[in-house]
Amino acid sequence: MYFGTFVSIADMGTEQILNRLVDSYADLSPVLRRAAQYVLDNPNQIGIDSMRQLAAAADVTPNTLVRMAKSLGFQGYEEFRQPFRDVLRKGVENFPDRARWLQSLAQGGSHGQLFGKMAAASLSNSEQLFSDTSAKEIKAAADLIVSSKTAHVFGMGSAHALAQNFWYVARMAFDNIVLVSKQGNAPIDDIAKIDGHDALLTMTFSPYRTEVVEATRFAKSKGASIIAITDSRASPVALEADHVFVVPTETPQFFMSIVAIAALMESLLAFMVAGAGPRVVANIDAFHQARYQTGIYWSEKG
Repeated sequence: MYFGTFVSIADMGTEQILNRLVDSYADLSPVLRRAAQYVLDNPNQIGIDSMRQLAAAADVTPNTLVRMAKSLGFQGYEEFRQPFRDVLRKGVENFPDRARWLQSLAQGGSHGQLFGKMAAASLSNSEQLFSDTSAKEIKAAADLIVSSKTAHVFGMGSAHALAQNFWYVARMAFDNIVLVSKQGNAPIDDIAKIDGHDALLTMTFSPYRTEVVEATRFAKSKGASIIAITDSRASPVALEADHVFVVPTETPQFFMSIVAIAALMESLLAFMVAGAGPRVVANIDAFHQARYQTGIYWSEKG
């Protein structure tokens, strides 16, 4: 797929390039999709690795990367790569004290090494999330949730627990947050009346859950706004979304890490409350006062 005119480096930043790649993803050939998915999932490597290194990591030929760049309107791979190199030159904060601390953790034998790797993965995931995500993006998603007639929150498996926690906390302040797929319900049942005044906050991670993908596509077909939290900009829910948050989930253990996902959702909640006004503060106060009055919270006085 060619866009017809070559694109000047000065006219496009890295985010615009990645967005264009997402928009063109469905029209790419299978081999170009493989290259595109690697690029979307590893944007920080574009400015670091050579074309041959990136091609090897993506399991494609260097010429495939050239063809991918040209499909976006660039004259070649180097022009495509240049904005990513420019970002690297600005530098990112690193934490040598953290590195020294992690090395000290790993000195305690096999369990100490595992503990060190777990700590490194958790910190790295969180650092990457906040490095790759802007406050502007989070605020836009938070404002959408608050302004929607109904904001549905949906995740399956381990993501369901995250969705439930988000709903549990958000409902203290907001009346429009609804948890999808309560026990015994089919997800589509819970969003059957969704429309263009509503939003769906949807979460799924590789291997992607069929129920989540189908529910997301259904909501999109009804005109609802979609906020996707996932692990790739090429994931099936990301391709349907108005707002996409790609969250790192790497971990030494056998199942994905949810540390960064939880951090993102807590940030969304904080932004929602920060921008919602006095009514929300009154709702939170009333919620907790009711719990004190009914004895839900422990008191030494009994």
